[in-house]
Amino acid sequence: MATSKRCNVSSENLTVNDVKTPKIDINSKVDLIIQSKKHANDVFDVLEYLQSEKEKNVVCAINGCTKLFSTLLERGDLYVGQLPKEELLIGGFSKMLSVFGLTMLFIPMQESALCALMQFASMEGKFPLQDLDWSEHYSFPRELIQAVVERLLSQEEDMAVLISRFQEYLDMVDVRYYVMSSVRENVGRVMDKTKGAVMPIYQNNVFTLLSNINMPSQESELTNYLEHKRAFERLWLGFLKYKLPSSMYKKVLVILHDSILPHISNPTVMIDFLTAAYDVGGAISLLALNGLFVLIHQHNLDYPDFYKKLYSLLEPSVFHVKYRARFFHLANLFLSSTHLPVYLVAAFAKRLSRLALTAPPAALLMVLPFICNLIRRHPACRVLIHQPKACDDPYLMEEEDPSQCHALESSLWELQTLQKHYHPDVAKAAMAINKPLSQQEDDISELLELSTYELMERDLKHKQSKTVPLEFDPATQLLQGSVGVLGLNFSLE
Repeated sequence: MATSKRCNVSSENLTVNDVKTPKIDINSKVDLIIQSKKHANDVFDVLEYLQSEKEKNVVCAINGCTKLFSTLLERGDLYVGQLPKEELLIGGFSKMLSVFGLTMLFIPMQESALCALMQFASMEGKFPLQDLDWSEHYSFPRELIQAVVERLLSQEEDMAVLISRFQEYLDMVDVRYYVMSSVRENVGRVMDKTKGAVMPIYQNNVFTLLSNINMPSQESELTNYLEHKRAFERLWLGFLKYKLPSSMYKKVLVILHDSILPHISNPTVMIDFLTAAYDVGGAISLLALNGLFVLIHQHNLDYPDFYKKLYSLLEPSVFHVKYRARFFHLANLFLSSTHLPVYLVAAFAKRLSRLALTAPPAALLMVLPFICNLIRRHPACRVLIHQPKACDDPYLMEEEDPSQCHALESSLWELQTLQKHYHPDVAKAAMAINKPLSQQEDDISELLELSTYELMERDLKHKQSKTVPLEFDPATQLLQGSVGVLGLNFSLE
């Protein structure tokens, strides 16, 4: 093949006429190449446009390449490996991919390049570059898909927009299967190379791609369903076995129950991930416990430390965090069984009572009925109400193990103290223990979302509200009642 005469079409050397007619120039060269092999060298001129600094030139070149290579593929004029003599010398897509890699600067060019590559993948599946062995009955451009996945899973750039564009191709069964295989191999290679170190950009790209892969809900919807399900399972387990950026645990936990667990053969294998998520703290710990709770009750997971971990989340801050309502909603669910040991329920009731002494009014109006509901479910815990207050409370607040905190040996004297709370609604709620508790539980659903601001507004609407005598301590800047100091802690969350 004679030395190619390559035209330099970079922006700095283009003439005025050239700049005005890049689309016409590209299209005419593409048509000539398709018409006759003698114009094969013009392909380099088309490829040169891919390196232009002008976005519209690049997009036109990508469209031209799409038409050119799709046509040549269909005609069988593209080859890989050893090329026959005197044939059209246009290599496969390896060079095309490297050229497309240069266009990854602006979203329109990225999307055009992606669509072109997926068009090539579709055409190569129909018209393979290589002759198939007689033992094979199907060809799929695995290497091309792997190259696309490699680019989508960038370690330096956020590829969320491009991955969103790629989502439409994931609805194709074969593309989805080979993408899952390619991503799993890529994650294993990259993370092992970095010895499992957290890579926020890369792992975020992986998660974005994974979360766009939707498995059919029924086997009847997909041929080779079990094979695809296995690929999906290996993909997620391979990703979640590494340490994630802290913010990503929440993203995974939010979609865990609906999008991941239903397609995992043995969901209990998620225990390591959920334990790691719990250690992150805050709302993520709560979501992780919710995941463990599902595994315990729906998949027979044996996890003895579940209630110990829930107990350790009961800190003063739990009344002030934004996810307070979510916390107590789930805590109510976790403690709903009437088969829980008495010592365990007593430990939760006692700890909540102690924390209530410094809680804001809005939280107290929720937690006091919560404690009463615990006692209703477990009548053996009524001893906490009737037991006289000891001079030295045996309850160990700092003990992390609820079985060792001696709650059953104590009493709920804290609720008696709150009966003299400065806020009349709180005092009234605390007085519920003065008479036998009904079997019917209190509905706390509306109280879960009650904020201190809403509580203040509600008070202003009470025209007949009673004046509560208070004393103001200048030293502490707090309101004092007759039984101790109770702070006004207004939270507008």
